[in-house]
Amino acid sequence: MRHGHGSDTSPAPCDATRARRSGIVAICVLALLAAGPFRARAAESQRIENGKAVFAALDKVTARISRLEAKLGETVRFGALKVTPRACYSRPPTEPPKTDAFVEIDEILLDGKEKRIFTGWMFAESPGLHALEHPVFDVWLTDCAEPRSAPVAQAGPGSRDDAGASPEPPPRHRFRPRR
Repeated sequence: MRHGHGSDTSPAPCDATRARRSGIVAICVLALLAAGPFRARAAESQRIENGKAVFAALDKVTARISRLEAKLGETVRFGALKVTPRACYSRPPTEPPKTDAFVEIDEILLDGKEKRIFTGWMFAESPGLHALEHPVFDVWLTDCAEPRSAPVAQAGPGSRDDAGASPEPPPRHRFRPRR
């Protein structure tokens, strides 16, 4: 008779671990198949490029909330902050709202130097998750303005529009964070 962890009738620990891993892998594969490329493509099927981003900015010292509007690539100042939007996308009113912008925010320090304090995407529908939270200022995206194009429908591979040419997908902006 054996005493201890193993017995002749129980599976080896390696077999149990292998069974758990294969179960996890199967769940992951099913989740990926359910999401699939078609759902991801449908999620961005009606994106509108805009020329301007609209922000709300809070000065915590004065409790003043200001509206900031900035054209893409241009910088606006709010107190000691410089806000520069690089991309701003929205959806047509017939679709669920989804407004996002890629933003860079610099702080002007007391010695006059600038320090990058935020680089990334802001989402108007979840301002608390992706906003700048600073000891003195808060900045969050509220909207995009000045549509540059009609909604761009991204079609699947091999599809053609009425003119017979494949629709051109919107440009992908690639930004690298500064280090």
